[in-house]
Formats: sequence, C-alpha cells, structure tokens
Amino acid sequence: MPSPQLSSILPTYARSDLVFERGEGAWLITADGRRVLDFGAGIAVNALGHAHPHLVEALTGQAQKVWHLSNLYQNPEGERLAKRLTDATFADLVFFSNSGAEALEASIKMARKYHSANGQPERFRIVTFEGAFHGRTLATIAAGGQKKYLEGFGPKVEGFDQVPFGDDEALKAAIGPETGAILIEPVQGEGGIRPVPTERLRALRELCDQRGLLLIFDEVQTGVGRTGKLFAHEWAGISPDIMAVAKGIGGGFPMGACLATAEAAKGMTAGTHGTTFGGNPLAMAVGNAVLDVVLAPGFLDHVQQMGLLLKQRLAELKDRHPAVIAEVRGQGLMIGIKTHVPNTDLAKAAENEDLLLITAGDNVVRLLPPLIIDQAEVSAAVERIDSACRKLEDEMRQPIKGAAE
Repeated sequence: MPSPQLSSILPTYARSDLVFERGEGAWLITADGRRVLDFGAGIAVNALGHAHPHLVEALTGQAQKVWHLSNLYQNPEGERLAKRLTDATFADLVFFSNSGAEALEASIKMARKYHSANGQPERFRIVTFEGAFHGRTLATIAAGGQKKYLEGFGPKVEGFDQVPFGDDEALKAAIGPETGAILIEPVQGEGGIRPVPTERLRALRELCDQRGLLLIFDEVQTGVGRTGKLFAHEWAGISPDIMAVAKGIGGGFPMGACLATAEAAKGMTAGTHGTTFGGNPLAMAVGNAVLDVVLAPGFLDHVQQMGLLLKQRLAELKDRHPAVIAEVRGQGLMIGIKTHVPNTDLAKAAENEDLLLITAGDNVVRLLPPLIIDQAEVSAAVERIDSACRKLEDEMRQPIKGAAE
C-alpha cells in the first residue's frame, strides 16, 4: 500500500496497515489468508456481518433495476421501509439520509422548525451533554462540543449548550426561554460506552413534557438491535419526539434516517429540507433486508444472550487481569472495556492476536461485533483479549532499559 506521503487520500485518518480482501460473517480475510475476528464491525455498522447473503441478494437484485432516481419521483421501496420503521417505533414519519451526521442535521433543523412553526422562533437552542459525539458537520461538532473536533474550524455554530454528563442540576440550569430541545445518546458511544440510566432517561422525558421541549435521541450507534432492543431507549419504556438513526440500519451500505412524531415534524413542509442521495433505491433495498433479519422472531433475544455471555466472560478477564482492565460496561453487544493501560495499547495487542477492537473516549476499548455472532466467536474473542492482556502484563514486568540494577 502507498505510504502516507505517497497516498492521494487526504490524511485525516490514522489507518492500520491491515488490508482486507473479503469478509465472511464476523471474520475478515487478508489477501494472504490471515483471518481476523471483527469485533468493531466498521464502528457498529456491519450489524449483520460481512457478505450476509440476504443483504447481498437485496443489493445485487436492486442494482439490476434502478440505482438512483432522486426524490423528484415516487419511491416504493422507501415507502415500504418508512412504514416498517414507523410500525416498529414511536415515529409517524421518516426522512432518509446518507449518514448519521445528516440524520442529526435533519433532527436539529426539525426541532428548530417545530418551535418556529409554533410562533416561537427564538426557541432554537438545544441542550447536549459533555462527552457526546453527534457527527462531523459544523452543526454536529458544535452539538458534541468536544474541543478536539471544534479546534480550527472557526466560530462554533450557535445554539448548543453542553452540560456535564449526569448532572441534573446543571441540566435544569441550562434550560432557558430560548431552549427548544434536549439531545442525548442513550449510551454514549465515542464518549466511552457510558449508558444513561433508565431512570434518568425517564426523567428527561418528564422534564421535556413539563417545559415544552422536544426530546431528541441520537441512536446512530445504539440503534437497530445493538443493545438487544430494536432501539436502546426502549429499555427505559419511553419515547423521544425525534430520533437519528444510521450505521446498523444499512448493514454496511451508507444510510441514515431521521424518525419523528407528526407533531415534532409539523414544520418540515415541502421544500424545507432535502437530499440528493438520501433514500436512493439501493439503500432502501438494503435497509429493508436488514429489517427482515433484525425483526425476525428470536433475533433480538439472540443479541441479548450473546451480550450477556460476552459481558460475563469479560468480567472474568477483569478479575484475571486487574492491571489492564479497570471496568467492563455497556449493554447488549455494545460493550466497553475501560483500561488502566492506554486503550490504544490494548487495541493494538488485540489486533496482534487477530481481533479488531475500536478505541473510544474515557480510555475505553469498544466491542461492537456483528449481531450475528455465536458462542464460539464470543469465546474466540475472549481468548484473544486474554492473550493480549497477558502480553501487556509481561511488558509491564520488563525492566526499563537503562535502569539501575
């Protein structure tokens, strides 16, 4: 592969040297036949693994018909997917996009437009939470509020007020006459797999109802079965007004969606928002194929079972390797290992054992495997992490070069 100096790709990514030729389920295979267990799933995107036959059939079948029409014409496959999503959720309406960031942009615009339609355009501010990640556009980096993503990109987009994660008093103090919505991830992903307790999500719903605010959930990473429910907020028994979805809904094909109640979406009339590629026939065919699998009887039960098994086995590793593993947290197949060593060290050590993991904030390594993994693959992953931890411990015991005897 070209060195970073010779590559024509903008150098915004620190890429591994691994080059994969193909994938099979939860496994990736290099050109020389090295098999690597994928517990990153393209950052929670390949929800059904690699080359899932039902998704391949749906995509290739549609590719022989129509690739793109634009949103100037009727979209039967999109209508079908939207109806299935609204039937399975709180939502009445769906706007299709190409990514999570675009789904969040639609959500933000929708919340502002709602209050404008109610004669209160001054209510454009949205309260968000420190440690959140909502995308890389100018609005979504402002919503996330993380300095490392904002630095160098000019003045921060106005309208977002960050409060500390879990600080109820700061949240209430941040709500003023210009506040229109609260935006939160039910489980912070990039922030380090930090679940929001169910009682806090319920309290947010009550607070929004009391103050006339819209509740927006970012379920880009948590959605489409990742936590063992179709969407993570279902564990709390409450619903948002608006929800952003992406990643798993396309099973690897670029796709996002903004779901909303009819009331929350009432300001989004013809011409107020749009997209060239969003809802294109290829994405809609794959999205429907994903739902065929995820909504099938027993599928989400399987995710819960594998998630519980994985978490239990990782708890055993924590007891076995206390110098490396500080905490295991998460839900379903969205699990974080908080480490004592730099999280990049554990991720690299796991890669050397033919296991892909993803780093996150709060010195956490994420396990986001395909939802189709079985017990044997859970065991294989745990064995590889065990080996990686042992090697890291061996390195810790090595005397520092040049130190006095």
